[in-house]
Amino acid sequence: MNKIIAIVGMCGSGKSVASDLLVEKGYQKVYFGGVTLTKLKEKGLEVTPENEKIMREKLREDLGMGAFAKILLPQIKELSSQGNVVLDGLYSWDEYKILDDELGKQMKTIAIICDKKIRYKRLSSREVRPLTKKEAQNRDLAEIENIAKAPPIAYADYFLFNNGTLEEYQKRLEEILKEI
Repeated sequence: MNKIIAIVGMCGSGKSVASDLLVEKGYQKVYFGGVTLTKLKEKGLEVTPENEKIMREKLREDLGMGAFAKILLPQIKELSSQGNVVLDGLYSWDEYKILDDELGKQMKTIAIICDKKIRYKRLSSREVRPLTKKEAQNRDLAEIENIAKAPPIAYADYFLFNNGTLEEYQKRLEEILKEI
């Protein structure tokens, strides 16, 4: 049975780094945030933190809190029939429950954990869609309060702490992959 690994964590924790490392190992990536970006482009809206927040919340208002899982489930199933899959950025508890019900033991979750101060520094200096400290704080609060982002992190199968070096991060990810 092919593996499905869902990467969860707060913005700037290093989810994309873990996902990219798994892609290098042959996993196919399903990027949850891509749904928001695609919908913004379809509507002709600029990609900004505020527009992203509005779109994420609108999708959940229209389709329920499991919106992204509902939208992406057919793609996830198709890709997992062909090989291993990494889910970059599973967000809400409802999304987790939908995927857990549909995928069962095939899916494992890895929570990327990082100190807030370090996350905010990384977010302010990233090349793609940088965030100010205030924007990062606002996003954290919106994701915790409005989309129940914390439960999948708290309930993860594995934890990968990302306060140190990339080498330490990669070593821990390898340890987790051996267990999975």
